[in-house]
Amino acid sequence: MKFFKPAILLTLLLLFAMGGVAYAFVDETRETTSPFLYLFIVIGVVVAYICTQMFFGKKLSNQVRVVTSYTLLVLLVIISVYPILFIIMTSLKVENALFSPTFLPVDEFGNWNATFDHYKNLFSGYNEQFVGWFWNTLKISTLSMIFGTILTVLASYALSRFKFRGRQSSLTLLLILGMFPGFMAMIAIYIFLQELQLHDTHLALILVYSLGAPLGGVFVAKGFYDTIPKSLEEAARIDGASQLGIFIRIVLPLSKPMLTFIALTIFTGTWVDFIFAKIIIFSDEKMTLAVGLLTFVRDMNASDYNAFAAGSVLAAIPITLLFIFLQRFLVEGLTAGASKG
Repeated sequence: MKFFKPAILLTLLLLFAMGGVAYAFVDETRETTSPFLYLFIVIGVVVAYICTQMFFGKKLSNQVRVVTSYTLLVLLVIISVYPILFIIMTSLKVENALFSPTFLPVDEFGNWNATFDHYKNLFSGYNEQFVGWFWNTLKISTLSMIFGTILTVLASYALSRFKFRGRQSSLTLLLILGMFPGFMAMIAIYIFLQELQLHDTHLALILVYSLGAPLGGVFVAKGFYDTIPKSLEEAARIDGASQLGIFIRIVLPLSKPMLTFIALTIFTGTWVDFIFAKIIIFSDEKMTLAVGLLTFVRDMNASDYNAFAAGSVLAAIPITLLFIFLQRFLVEGLTAGASKG
């Protein structure tokens, strides 16, 4: 009974909070309750039950634990997949509206009414600047990935293998700098780039992305290199190999999973970045995808939500394909680098 009362109170409290949030999703025009209300209620029940078990020490039975786990997984899948399906369906609708009475692209009679004109307009219509934005993003992301990966690998290998004065201080400094969000330094970086006459250039973005890459990946890469036996390098050194030859011929071939993880992380972060690219780039022809797509919905009187949705779908395709084909290397690189360091 002592456990039951706090469980009821916590459940009611969470349901009240979830219901308040879900009230924002009520469609006042049709006077119907949004499905999000029921979704938040289910989430509130599950979260409340788990919290009571955690805080009050009562162990879950195996059956309840399995049901709870699968319920949470299903909810997470719904929450993750729904925005993707929403954007795809919006890109196929004929009417230019962010919100419509139906989720699927159908007319008022329920007939399928999808169109690919919004995708065609991105390449040949009034939104043909999309091709230039796509090329700009691809160029910046690729060069940043190459230079950022090289810097991260060299820095992590040096910190893992060489003993030098200031090594521990360098690791501590990198750890502290990595604790702060990058946008805290944007004003200082903008002024610095302006003094160098690099603002509104792709070179500025490439430099910042490349030089900032070691802050996010040096510890994972160092942990990976710590797992490589030093006896391999010592045997090669006995055979007359130089330090550079050891690094290129022995260490790098063993680092494929780690190189894939670092390269994919840098490429993805650069591809989706919006804040810094928005601050540095002013010209329309030099914009990246994230900044350029904003122009489709920036003007309230002339917003093209369907083109924005279509552009978002096309922008997500390269990242999705990379994760699909490099998933095995990504998992291996992440787990190997996290095991030591």
